[in-house]
Amino acid sequence: MTLSDNLINLEAETGPEHFGLRLDQVLADLFPEFSRSKLKIWIQEGNVTLNGDVITVPRHKIQMEEVICVTAEMDVQVTSEAQDIDLDIVYEDEHILVINKPADLVVHPGAGNPSGTILNALLNHVPDIDKVPRAGIVHRLDKDTTGLMVVAKTLQAQTHLVDQLQHRVMSREYEAVAIGTMVAGGIVDAAIGRHPTKRTHMAVREFGKPAVTHYRVKEKFRAHTHVRLKLETGRTHQIRVHMAYIKHPLVGDPVYGGRPRLPKGASESFINTLRGFQRQALHAAQLSLFHPETDEWMTWKAPLPEDMVNLLSELREDTKAFPIDEL
Repeated sequence: MTLSDNLINLEAETGPEHFGLRLDQVLADLFPEFSRSKLKIWIQEGNVTLNGDVITVPRHKIQMEEVICVTAEMDVQVTSEAQDIDLDIVYEDEHILVINKPADLVVHPGAGNPSGTILNALLNHVPDIDKVPRAGIVHRLDKDTTGLMVVAKTLQAQTHLVDQLQHRVMSREYEAVAIGTMVAGGIVDAAIGRHPTKRTHMAVREFGKPAVTHYRVKEKFRAHTHVRLKLETGRTHQIRVHMAYIKHPLVGDPVYGGRPRLPKGASESFINTLRGFQRQALHAAQLSLFHPETDEWMTWKAPLPEDMVNLLSELREDTKAFPIDEL
């Protein structure tokens, strides 16, 4: 992607995973830094070509490997207001910003959350970021997931970081507490798409988008497991969906987790902690990427939040009282 004044030029190649999909869907997958509505308008205005041919129908189906080009004017319109919201900044320079997101903080404004989001905080912290699509947000975390996020402060930095995401260069590692005792680590390679009946949920689908999650066991408990996970792809709710798919949903997950599992003889303190954990026990613990300006490989780590530290402490106490090898 190149930028000259307000003119942008995008180019990408479709792959087998795009065959049969609509052009607007493919553009949203290839260029996630732009909104679906904006991409649709660009198609309708004749700003999109396939192998040199102008396509103006968003529903046009991709049937083969093709070169997609987009040439359009950027008309940045930010309707969200800047708000003085504290950000836990782990790293910042003139190109990028890395933050440690707490639970209960939404990334983008939306239905039910028109303000009080990370985007609102970014507009206050870096006023010029309104010139970057989505206020520089490159990837998101679910509302109740904690941990590291990178934000681009310039369009050039955003393009570089999005390219790293698309080519699976950026490394994102998570820690989670899963229900059930897992024997060993492994890989979940299962496509994810929108749930067929629950439109706000995601699910493993045969014709969904490719999704790969690596996981390894850090610590075993009587009825739970502390795991470390690494994403190859970044699908919506990916870790939560994949862990539920292999029958080890995350503790506290209100959508995919099911009811808490209480081991026999558990203490009142343990029961209260488990029942009181009202969010998915998931934390983005480590983020690594090539700096978009210097090309230096950089890594940041964020310690587990207090609620997960307390949860693991209770699990350890329970295991001491009922050693696994004695069960």
